[in-house]
Amino acid sequence: MTKNLFDAAYQCIIATDPTEKLELTQSTVKAWQLGQLNLNSNSSIKTILMPGLPKKLVLVAPTKVPRRKFSTIEGQAALLHAISHIEFNAINLAWDAVYRFRDLPRQFYDDWIKVAYEEAYHFSLLNEQLEKLEYSYGHFAAHNGLWEMAVKTEHDVLVRMALVPRVLEARGLDATPPIIAKLKSQSLSHLVKILEIILRDEIGHVAIGSYWFKYFCEQRSLESETTFKKLMSEYFTGSVKMPNVEARLAAGFSEAEIELMN
Repeated sequence: MTKNLFDAAYQCIIATDPTEKLELTQSTVKAWQLGQLNLNSNSSIKTILMPGLPKKLVLVAPTKVPRRKFSTIEGQAALLHAISHIEFNAINLAWDAVYRFRDLPRQFYDDWIKVAYEEAYHFSLLNEQLEKLEYSYGHFAAHNGLWEMAVKTEHDVLVRMALVPRVLEARGLDATPPIIAKLKSQSLSHLVKILEIILRDEIGHVAIGSYWFKYFCEQRSLESETTFKKLMSEYFTGSVKMPNVEARLAAGFSEAEIELMN
């Protein structure tokens, strides 16, 4: 195994097999915690147009991803698959933050390595349930919106922190509670418990994005709310329906920023 954190993070990103990506994530996290990885950034930083995903996974436009009712086994599998895909991409995104942005405080790498570890845990919980239904990750089509934004924001860590954790990933804070309510109505308590774990952890992940966005704004003498509004208008054309105000406040959003979601 490499002794360089950035090289290790790159290997985690490009791994296509889910089992291999989880194992690489766990081993890299452990090596970092044991002080076995250095921050010598001698290698060039590559643009990664496509991260490691299962070879059988078909990517389509978001509008082409089929919707199914939770009341059927196939519908439950489709839901698990959709969330599994988000979590799998989130592993890649966390490692990309580590890999791409160099010469930063050690806490930055501590934070995003922690996120990668927790996203891998989320994926493993979801994938286990998916396999119990006799499906596997890659069975259904998925979209690549999260990674497309990662490519658009690869040039600037401030822009990345603003738009990936605080816009795209933060959507989960809004979408998850209604899904939990529907699952409860179907008495799918085992899935409810998993989504409650994910929601709890994702508040923390978005909070990490908020912390570093504000940190980089301060470093550049930028007002964070104004900067967030500018980046939202420049990169994001959609709107967020019924934002989860409580969760977003806990994740480091100001009330003015939440107003921008509508």
